[in-house]
Amino acid sequence: MSVFTHIDFDQHEQVVYAYDAQTGLKAIIAIHNTQLGPAMGGCRMWAYANENDALTDALRLARGMTYKNAVAQLPIGGGKAVVIGNAKTDKTPELFQALGEAIQHLGGRYITAEDVGTSPADMREVNKTTRFVLGTSQETGDPSPFTALGCFVGAQAAIKHRLNRTDFDGLTVALQGLGHVGWHYAKYLREAGAKLVVTDIDNMILERAKHELNAEIVTPDAIYDVDADIYAPCALGATVNESTLARLKCKIIAGAANNQLKHAVLGEAVRNKGILYAPDFVINAGGIIKVCYDYLGKSLPEIDTHVRKIHHTLLEVFERADSEDLPTSVIADQLAEARFKQEHACLA
Repeated sequence: MSVFTHIDFDQHEQVVYAYDAQTGLKAIIAIHNTQLGPAMGGCRMWAYANENDALTDALRLARGMTYKNAVAQLPIGGGKAVVIGNAKTDKTPELFQALGEAIQHLGGRYITAEDVGTSPADMREVNKTTRFVLGTSQETGDPSPFTALGCFVGAQAAIKHRLNRTDFDGLTVALQGLGHVGWHYAKYLREAGAKLVVTDIDNMILERAKHELNAEIVTPDAIYDVDADIYAPCALGATVNESTLARLKCKIIAGAANNQLKHAVLGEAVRNKGILYAPDFVINAGGIIKVCYDYLGKSLPEIDTHVRKIHHTLLEVFERADSEDLPTSVIADQLAEARFKQEHACLA
């Protein structure tokens, strides 16, 4: 298997395979672009079916971080780490300390934080062997609430543009995935008056959603058939694909997941179906804004202000997409590339 010929290789600057026999660590660290600053992006732990799936995820997520950080106007580049393993059964302090050693060897080119399958406690273990880690505080280390806030204000922009509305009263949201971000996002939506139809692989969290959020529960596959105003993918990526798009009955896609479109060309197909897509790396940037601002020593009010700018950024994306007759995904790419590629030209 070659990295350079991999379908998702996109001029990534560095891809590192980290292995430690004693702890069982198997990880891939992908650095996509550092023109704007050190690569920053979370560490995901997932039971990938094989090494190629892990590499695919690392490459796509790292590239997405470059675009996300650029659009959010952050002074950082894009990178990501993935650890191959079951987050519920394979974690040990020593494994994350070994990961920290691998990150330390990169000399600050990559700075990690928590992501799917990892926590502030895991980041504290990483911090024992490297200083290039953020989100270690149990009280304030979790960026999920800020990701959810960004998604909520992004959804507000979407309903304003697509439905000419400023409130969620009576709107139905089909929300897929009630992890840390999905749960906070669901709470924002419910408190704003939306009706929730949700799914997850965790039955306990579904019961909680039923009782605390008055949510309707459906099976994981049935979420694509819900007649909803908004489809909110908040689990893993690629849930908008040729098969699911044919089934979606929504006016807006506005969720927290990364890499929601299985293929970039689906942006045009989504547009042709009359669905307004809030590009994932624009709407879900709240978490990395929080992490970056921690790195820069900024205050919580400053973080909140920056996260809420996602609303205005998305309105710009939607309006440009209309005026230029292009998919929103293309416009978002153009905004990001204009920043980090222009910076590259200035440095050349």
